[in-house]
Amino acid sequence: MLTQAIRGGFVEAILTAIEMTGTVDQKHQLQLDGLLPITGPTRVRVIVLYPLAEDISETEWLQTADQNSAFAYLRETTEDIYSVTDGKPFHDDQA
Repeated sequence: MLTQAIRGGFVEAILTAIEMTGTVDQKHQLQLDGLLPITGPTRVRVIVLYPLAEDISETEWLQTADQNSAFAYLRETTEDIYSVTDGKPFHDDQA
């Protein structure tokens, strides 16, 4: 349900999310697998989630993470708290 409230002189919209599945056809149009539980006509916002065309290798993921500024803090010396001599080796005897 979409409702509006006035707070501090601004109109604030409260949105409700609905998850549905569908198919994008050859004309690049979205065809839903079912009916929406809302009456129209009304404007809606749509977020489309779809699988990547190709699998991304672990190397590509690591390179992307390495270049992302969100992980820059991991390069700080205060984050380097382990050494090669920490812990004990793990050997999986059940494999």
